[in-house]
Amino acid sequence: MYQLFVEEHFDAAHYLPNYHGKCEKLHGHRFKVVARLEAAKLDETGLAYDFAQLKQHLREVLARFDHTCLNDVPPLDKIGPSSENIAATIYDALQARFSRSPVKLVNVEVWESPTTGVAYSP
Repeated sequence: MYQLFVEEHFDAAHYLPNYHGKCEKLHGHRFKVVARLEAAKLDETGLAYDFAQLKQHLREVLARFDHTCLNDVPPLDKIGPSSENIAATIYDALQARFSRSPVKLVNVEVWESPTTGVAYSP
């Protein structure tokens, strides 16, 4: 089994409603996002999946979050823009792009600092 991954980032602000602490106030992050795919075999070129294509898919999904207040971006406006919800939302949007592909989206990681992050897989 092969597992491949790419990393991208976006910059955004958010605040955590119903949280009691400094994160309840508006603040920003450079969010790092890692998307991981799994493939059982390689294609005729010897690739599990084209990194360039995976990066493009991830960039397109992340574009709607970049330089926004995440509290205003659906569905985060309803469920809250925690890193956990951001990761699940990105996973759902990205997974649809692989529904007819021989690869499987394994998980999405969202890092809000160099030392804190979350990984989501259904």
